[in-house]
Amino acid sequence: MTAYDPCRAPVPRSGEEACEKTREKARKKARRKRIVTGHRIYSAPVTNQPLEGTVVRLVRLTPDHAEALFPSASDPEVWRWMPRARPETVDQLREWLGEMTADPTRRCFAVQRRDDGAVIGSTSMYDLDLAESRTEIGATWFDRSCWGGPYNVESKLLLFTHAFEDLRLARLALRTDNLNVRSQQALTRLGLVHEGTLRSHMRRPDGSRRDSLYYSLLADEFPTVRETLRARITAKTAPLLA
Repeated sequence: MTAYDPCRAPVPRSGEEACEKTREKARKKARRKRIVTGHRIYSAPVTNQPLEGTVVRLVRLTPDHAEALFPSASDPEVWRWMPRARPETVDQLREWLGEMTADPTRRCFAVQRRDDGAVIGSTSMYDLDLAESRTEIGATWFDRSCWGGPYNVESKLLLFTHAFEDLRLARLALRTDNLNVRSQQALTRLGLVHEGTLRSHMRRPDGSRRDSLYYSLLADEFPTVRETLRARITAKTAPLLA
């Protein structure tokens, strides 16, 4: 099966060259990662089939989603805890999305609201290693108007289900900034286990150092967490139907 290529569709020559440059940059980055860390990459089959929920669907992310995602990605409050600089233009965001989607260890999704088809955010699986049966979930953000609703919760349910039932993984993890208390509380409510803290783990966009708190979920824990997520989705969806 031919791997999905977001840049295969006909585009003007300048756009085609930009896409190829982005793909080559991501390939070089992946090669350096293998050389430095010995990380083994085993690609899972890539499908264009969306992950369907009741209020959202997750569709394959492409650089073409940049324009729809830019209003949320350029919001300082939405981007506050992201580990990379906030994009200042649609082109900057498009370049970053190109790098993400060209990385063979990532599975990247745009989040569509089902009732109107609006793209309201993005989320990804990364560091996907089928040999070790694990992945991490991150690069997640949602338009501020969607905060507090069922959208993030159902996106997590769809990704967790994809990881454990489709890819048959044994483990997934999420990490968050030590100052992001809201995220830590949310992950605890989802039923994930706090494993520990990596001190001075990453550099924030402002140059300060952050600790990263790691949370994980194992395959045999997922059935319980799945029911918790379903109950939360039902509760959060009810006001939308009133």
